[in-house]
Amino acid sequence: MNKLYIGNLNENVTAEDLVKTFEDYKIPYSGQFLMKTGYAFVDCPDDQWAMKAIETFSGKVELHGKRIEVEHSVPKKHRTRKLQIRNIPPHLQWEVLDGLLAQYGTVENCEQVNTESETAVVNVTYGTREHARQAIQKLNGYQFENNALRVSYIPDENSEVDSQRGPDNGRRPGYGPRGNRQMSPGSGIPSKHQHADIPLRLLVPTQYVGAIIGKEGATIRNITKQTQSKIDVHRKENAGAAEKPISIHSTPEGCSSACRMILEIMNQEAKDTKTADEVPLKVLAHNNFVGRLIGKEGRNLKKVEQDTDTKITISPLQDLTLYNPERTITVKGSIEACCLAEQEIMKKVREAYDNDIAAMNQQTHLIPGLNLGAIGLFPPSSAMPPPSLGNSVPGPPYGPMGAAEQETVHVYIPAQAVGALIGKKGQHIKQLSRFAGASIKIAPAEAPDSKMRMVIVTGPPEAQFKAQGRIYGKLKEENFFGPKEEVKLETHIKVAAAAAGRVIGKGGKTVNELQNLTAAEVVVPREQTPDEHDQVIVKIIGHFYASQLAQRKIRDILTQVKQQQKGGMGGQQGPHPQVVTEPGSPQGLAQEPRRK
Repeated sequence: MNKLYIGNLNENVTAEDLVKTFEDYKIPYSGQFLMKTGYAFVDCPDDQWAMKAIETFSGKVELHGKRIEVEHSVPKKHRTRKLQIRNIPPHLQWEVLDGLLAQYGTVENCEQVNTESETAVVNVTYGTREHARQAIQKLNGYQFENNALRVSYIPDENSEVDSQRGPDNGRRPGYGPRGNRQMSPGSGIPSKHQHADIPLRLLVPTQYVGAIIGKEGATIRNITKQTQSKIDVHRKENAGAAEKPISIHSTPEGCSSACRMILEIMNQEAKDTKTADEVPLKVLAHNNFVGRLIGKEGRNLKKVEQDTDTKITISPLQDLTLYNPERTITVKGSIEACCLAEQEIMKKVREAYDNDIAAMNQQTHLIPGLNLGAIGLFPPSSAMPPPSLGNSVPGPPYGPMGAAEQETVHVYIPAQAVGALIGKKGQHIKQLSRFAGASIKIAPAEAPDSKMRMVIVTGPPEAQFKAQGRIYGKLKEENFFGPKEEVKLETHIKVAAAAAGRVIGKGGKTVNELQNLTAAEVVVPREQTPDEHDQVIVKIIGHFYASQLAQRKIRDILTQVKQQQKGGMGGQQGPHPQVVTEPGSPQGLAQEPRRK
């Protein structure tokens, strides 16, 4: 992606003019400028310099009275589904950007690009060429908070394969957006090292970066060799910042060994230069994993502090933006204590990642074709997990004629959070609805002093996953749950009264198995009278993944009941049952309904 197209040129512009312009701004190029009437082409040494040229020149530099436009040069046959969007406000929340992108079609992939610019850059893959074409027409020049978006095609290395198999066939679901889909070269098989590549991310003072790298890179080469690690020092990120990130790719043991060596170098440098008495260890972790690191009422974090004799603090949620999805975990103590704490912290982070993969694969299995990656649940530096083998191609469609079946779920949120969910002039809930492809409505309060409000979400399975995931995330972002508290919500789904017994199972067996499998609390309230549609409520209480898994399993049971009824296995239905609780049943869960 290092060939550039230079457009909007005055007819009097010459190759010499462009040479001087590039040299004035110290942008290297290779070969000669290929001049055409009104435009030109040139090669840059690599992708980074190409991006630098785009950021420096496009729409900012004038030649002979016209502002030149610079973008990636993409042959027409490669102008498929991939776009690059630049000049995005850096504080923008993902969900706002997602809502905007989703207006023009299905977004398969959206990943952030590291640049030196003050604004954010993302690469977007749309579901079809037509969606990408519409997006580039509508979004190029779009004013977003006083920033005019710049949109251009970028080469799609899979374009020829895509064109052979058609616009929508043969794509793997479940790969994602703010993380790269890492594949073996020339292969459709995920790399064997995907799972291991959860890097240890450190934040180090800029003044010590030179010591970590060493003369001509000798020190960092030594660390890499001794610890069998790949270490990236991101010196170009956040120009002028007081701290720089370092990514360490290795086994857990290799990461910890490299961390120790880096910490020792920084402390020695601080002592030699007399700049600090000690240098704390700062670990970066994606926000999605931090809640589980902290634990309920902060218990996990307190235990790490006690076991390692350290003091640990975590940066506030308010610091999270589109440009910065990571929290900073600061560890203070001796070098030995900090290293022990790093091992415990990363152990929790990796466990959270493993659990998310397990839940994600369950979702992919239960919702064929579900693009879980589109929700941004995984950090950009980690490899997205592969889909389960049974889902290498999209699964069978839902319902008749391939239409996804509409589901309605009632999600209960704190009454105080309603304003945040709706947003200014209803902007947030509209964007969320567009992004998820679901209808989202706030039900009126049941009483003036109601502490909870019901959010009615209607849409197919993938829309439910997206919408509910964003609702959970919004409540956390807006601090309606404490920094050391995991978001757990109550959701209700309605089931046919005649099928309630199947959800409960004989002696409560099914519902207990559901709880054990999903880690959610599943309750069929006793003595329910079916509503006018002959339905009763099933309550699900838990964190996001637990709730989603329980919902899918219950829907699966209901589908089996419907299939049996259609096949004539259901028999004649008697009077509508009332659901009652068997005395002594575990956790007060409802048992098989009795007929009066």
